[in-house]
This record gives sequence, structure tokens and C-alpha cells, in this order.
Amino acid sequence: MTTLEKVRVVVVGDSGVGKSCAVHLICHNQVCSNPSYTIGAAVDVKIHEYKEGTPRQKSYFIELWDVGGSVNHANSRHVFYNQVNGIILVHDLTNRKSLLNLRKWLGEVLSRENGGGGRSKSSSEYDPEQFVGCQVPILVLGTKADQVDSKRQAFLSNTSLIAEECGADEFNLDCLSAKHLAPGSTNSVKLTRFFDKVIFRRFYQYPARDSPQKVIERRQVSRESSQFGANSQDRRRLTSQKSFHMD
Repeated sequence: MTTLEKVRVVVVGDSGVGKSCAVHLICHNQVCSNPSYTIGAAVDVKIHEYKEGTPRQKSYFIELWDVGGSVNHANSRHVFYNQVNGIILVHDLTNRKSLLNLRKWLGEVLSRENGGGGRSKSSSEYDPEQFVGCQVPILVLGTKADQVDSKRQAFLSNTSLIAEECGADEFNLDCLSAKHLAPGSTNSVKLTRFFDKVIFRRFYQYPARDSPQKVIERRQVSRESSQFGANSQDRRRLTSQKSFHMD
């Protein structure tokens, strides 16, 4: 039996926004009938067909790490942010504060992913300038769409600011209705595109076991080494010229 390669996607957002229900629906195409609060993190797995329907089609495991959003565990969440290949930001459409808090959640994950050391600073917000060059794929997901009236639903169809800043796909979901992720639906297509992007970044754009930040650092070191080598050649050339004139 062939062992499938895997990618790791963290699912973060405020406590009670519906992360566990969303993950269950994504992985099993079924409604979670009895959700419970997550302590620490819960891991669920989905088999995804990369580039389905093309000659490049290949199966991969998608590990979805549902990270508990309780403030009581803010100081220990950093252990779940190692080697992140993708991020799903989840907010409650009936709770505007949960949308605004996505900046803090993104800053928390990326601070760790970009070598922020031990604990992530949960109070730090996402800063586009700080994380320029970091290309971890991001998906913004709004839950409880069934509890939003039609007028507000039309307003929410517009792309949120954080999704624009990250260049992220975004869609809203009713976790109590499996049809919201039915094959061929707009939501399903966006989810498939997100997973394809995660796999591409992990296995095709970057060398194995390298995070995007490590690649950036390696390129920087390479440029510095090349520059140092060029400067050394210039110094040797100048020294040779001086020696020639002295003779």
C-alpha cells in the first residue's frame, strides 16, 4: 500500500465560532451532531486529490489541526504552529468581533512560523509589512451563515479586509447543512483550490521539509554569499593591480 504524503493546515479562530463543526464537515461531508469545545487541539484527516482530473492528479493527506480558541490556553498554543503549510481563519458571521480578531490569530501563527521563537505573542496583530515574502496559503471561513438575514448576507458576500490583505480565498458556510460543501459548488471549488495551493507550496514550489520562511532565508544567504564572493574577487583584482604597478 502506498504511503500518502501529507500537509499540515491549522484551523484557528475565537472560541465558539464553529471550527470543530467546520473541520468535521470538510473531512467527512457530514454535519457534526454533537460538537464540543476543543482543549488544546484536535486533528482530523482528509484525503485530497491534487489537480483532480488532470495527468498530475495525486492523493495527499490533509491534516486539519483544530486549535482551541480559549484565552486560557493562549500561552501553550505555540506548540501547534510548527511546520504549518496552510492556515484556515474561522469567524462567526453573527459576531463581528470574531472577524476583527482574525488579525491577532494570523499574527500569532505567523510569528511562530517565521521564527518568532518559543511562545507566540497572542496580542500581536498581523502586519502585512512584517510578513512580506511569507507565502503560507490562507483561507478565510465565515460560519453560521444560516443565522444571518438576507440583507446582511449580501453585505457579507464582499471580501473582508483581512482576506484582501492576504490574497486569500473566502467563503461563508452553514455547518449544519452538508450542501454548503456539495461537490461542484462554489464553496467546494474554493476549498479545493486552497488545498491544491497548500500542496503546491509544500511539495512543488519549495524543497522538501523547508518552510517558506526557510526558503526566503536561504535565498538571502545565497545572495549575501554571492555578493561577498564578488567583493572578494574585486579586492584580489585590486591587489594584483597594485603589485603590478609596484614592480
